[in-house]
Amino acid sequence: MPRHPIANLTTPRECAAVLKAMGDETRLRILESLLLGEKCVTDLTDILRCSQPHVSHHLRILRDAGLVEGHRHGKQVCYRVDPTVQRALKSRGEQVLDFGCCELRFPTSTLLTVQHKP
Repeated sequence: MPRHPIANLTTPRECAAVLKAMGDETRLRILESLLLGEKCVTDLTDILRCSQPHVSHHLRILRDAGLVEGHRHGKQVCYRVDPTVQRALKSRGEQVLDFGCCELRFPTSTLLTVQHKP
């Protein structure tokens, strides 16, 4: 899946590709968690209570869609929301990803619970 500038999703095909990448509960939970700050794969496995291969698979899909980016930190790979996506965020008491064709809202209360999943 090609990377698209998030703020410039102008065609239905581009928008559908990004929305498809976010069309999974695990990927939305990863994105929510990364909106709070950079995390390594091991952090995400603990937060999500998922296996490392499962989390890595979903991170690859998010990365290929241009939503997150990763970098090596020693032996670990850490991820953060892609800077282009970060710039698309608006602050209205919520975290809102503005894709041009549509918006995705993560209420602050939801973001706070991502860190504290039992």
